[in-house]
Amino acid sequence: MTIKEVSEKYGVTQDTLRYYERVGMIPRVTRTAGGIRDYMEKDLEWVELAVCMRNAGLPVEAMIEYVKLSQIGDSTFGERMQLLKRQREVLMGQKRQMEETLERLNFKISLYEAAMETGKLTFLKDK
Repeated sequence: MTIKEVSEKYGVTQDTLRYYERVGMIPRVTRTAGGIRDYMEKDLEWVELAVCMRNAGLPVEAMIEYVKLSQIGDSTFGERMQLLKRQREVLMGQKRQMEETLERLNFKISLYEAAMETGKLTFLKDK
């Protein structure tokens, strides 16, 4: 696949894909004899992982470390697992925070819905 096709498939810019490769967030992409990027299935798997991890908030440095560990080989399974577990904990904390925020927003919305029906806003103790 061309960089343009990959960009469209994953919804990231071509510059972003070049950046991911340049800094080591994905391994070096397969090239044609002329040096043009030619994304193979293994390259796409790395792009998909990088996009997913970035969308989840994984720091660039952590993704670079993950790629380096992967390139070292099977002896780094434990380190890679720990890196992913740490990120999972971060995401779980963010999820809890979002759930609390949604609960508060839903409460506030219900106050305004009631106010629209009654014509007055009754302030109850917030959660």
